[in-house]
Amino acid sequence: MNVKATLSPDDLARACADAMWKDDDASKGLGIKIVEVKPGLATLSMTVGPHMVNGQRIAHGGFIFTLADSAFAFACNSHNERVVAAQGSITFIRPGKLGDLLVASAREISRNGRSGIYDVRVTVGDAVIAEFRGHSRSVGGTWLPEPETNAKQK
Repeated sequence: MNVKATLSPDDLARACADAMWKDDDASKGLGIKIVEVKPGLATLSMTVGPHMVNGQRIAHGGFIFTLADSAFAFACNSHNERVVAAQGSITFIRPGKLGDLLVASAREISRNGRSGIYDVRVTVGDAVIAEFRGHSRSVGGTWLPEPETNAKQK
């Protein structure tokens, strides 16, 4: 089956996200939820729990980074290519607090050859609390089966 020919771009992105989510124990373990996935875009959410606050009683930056990184991962893997992070950086703008619903919205800025650049905005309501930029690198392989060639079908 030629998945690119049979699925719309939105359906292909969602099918890739479903395949990736199946084994994403890190995101599931933190209570992260997929809100939306489209080609080059992903929105994920996470509620700040008691185990996620630091000694200042604000959301530990590592958890905010992880949410942003997961949104980045789902955005850059939405084209049925296996892609990993090559680099990521974050700027914290405001603190997250216990009970806050954090929403990370990732968008593709550039995708050329094996490399990509993605920006992720993390918000609580209308307030931006962090900005993340990730650089991706495709590593070969797909999330969904590629079409068989005529030689393989015989």
